[in-house]
Amino acid sequence: MPVPQNFASPTRISAKERALSQIQRWIIEGTLLPGEKLFDAELAESLAVSRTPIREALQLLEMQGLVSMHPGKETRVTRIEKDDMLKMYPTLAALYALAAEQAAQLILPEQIELLKELNAQFGEAIRNGQPYQAMELDEQFHNMIVEISDNPYIASFSASLQIHIRRFKYVFLKQPPTAARSSEEEHAAIIAALEERDPEAASARMKQNVIRPMQELYALI
Repeated sequence: MPVPQNFASPTRISAKERALSQIQRWIIEGTLLPGEKLFDAELAESLAVSRTPIREALQLLEMQGLVSMHPGKETRVTRIEKDDMLKMYPTLAALYALAAEQAAQLILPEQIELLKELNAQFGEAIRNGQPYQAMELDEQFHNMIVEISDNPYIASFSASLQIHIRRFKYVFLKQPPTAARSSEEEHAAIIAALEERDPEAASARMKQNVIRPMQELYALI
């Protein structure tokens, strides 16, 4: 199991949180491949922690559906199926569209400015060839709209789906900048609809922003 040594390690977090964050990132980036067998001792050595936080992190990753554990036997990265996209993306699109519809009636001017700044950072990450950072900024953009919608059920269900979609989204954002630039433009259209307090337009533009990458990625994989 090849594990890189020159990764950026988060600071001021517990050993379990650090292990969780890094292993999750390796799975999303494809450093740890679908179906790959994971070894506690090797991960512990690479992350310079004991095996206990590694086991705790793997348990959390199993709850997220990113690994499958068989105590006393083995732990493997879960496989992903192409057709899973056709189930996950439309569900997330519906949740995000509802969030945008509700947020359009609640959003404040200062929140509009924050969304514009996040989208500018997202576009910069795309142009600089930083797909993981772009993915995180894209999530921050959508999560902020979910937060503004003030609906904890949307937040809970979308967070669960987001974890699985990350593995597909990372592949999409690794494509040439022109392939992902539409997302930046769609974000701007969502912001405009929110600024105009137009729930229907905000919902429709949000749905397009989720479904279009799914269609392009399904054709690509």
